[in-house]
Amino acid sequence: MDPDDQIMRGPGERRVAEAAERIVAEGRPRLHRTWTSLVATSLLGGIDVGVGVMALLFVRHETGSELLAGLAFSVGLIALLLGHSELFTEGFLVPVATVIAGAATWLHLVRMWATVLVMNLVGGWAFMWLVMRAYPDLHRTAAASGAKFVDGGYTLGTFCLALLGGGVITLMTRMHHGSESMTGKITASITTALVLAGLGLWHSVLDSLIAFAGLHTGRTPYGYLDWLRWLAWAVLGNIVGGLLLTTTLRLIRSAPLMTGDNAQSGS
Repeated sequence: MDPDDQIMRGPGERRVAEAAERIVAEGRPRLHRTWTSLVATSLLGGIDVGVGVMALLFVRHETGSELLAGLAFSVGLIALLLGHSELFTEGFLVPVATVIAGAATWLHLVRMWATVLVMNLVGGWAFMWLVMRAYPDLHRTAAASGAKFVDGGYTLGTFCLALLGGGVITLMTRMHHGSESMTGKITASITTALVLAGLGLWHSVLDSLIAFAGLHTGRTPYGYLDWLRWLAWAVLGNIVGGLLLTTTLRLIRSAPLMTGDNAQSGS
């Protein structure tokens, strides 16, 4: 990097550069993992989110408060952070930035997205079966909570809920990489859970696990085909929101920093 460029940069730009370097350094091994590693971390991601959903349903059942339930869900996001597992919607900033930097290909990205989404759902489905067997008192709450999403309809309003959900979870990833403090990262996870789950935004994996909990009770007005149609709508909204509301703007600012030194270091 030219010394004159370093002089021209203020503290804010230097922090952006450092965050961009951390993003590519993390994204390169994530996109080049073996199939075994990718499947295992994605299954764990579904289980970690399932722990948060279990806490969410329990608090919602006991208190009736959506905000407190959303706060309880933060357990799942903290588990993702500290356990280094993989969540589908966390792949909208770091992996895309890594591809833009030239350290991986679009095929690597599609491989990661598809595998992580499927394995998140498989791990979460199995975990929620255990939860529903362990806590039969939660059946009514689970069935009602799942129907709220699956029977929500396919309107501009629900698409915006999914779009906002994708943007918020990607913002969490951005905040994680903008701070070297673990306290700051955990705070970002807690506040994101409050906004995402507490305000009822649509998230393809989180809300699928809630829907699975309901389906495991056998008391839902919806079935697996209804859930699949809902999932397609939610995934589309999450991707659009994650890429447009956060990732694109982030890349516009940091792309000149990532396509130079970082791309060369990955070659």
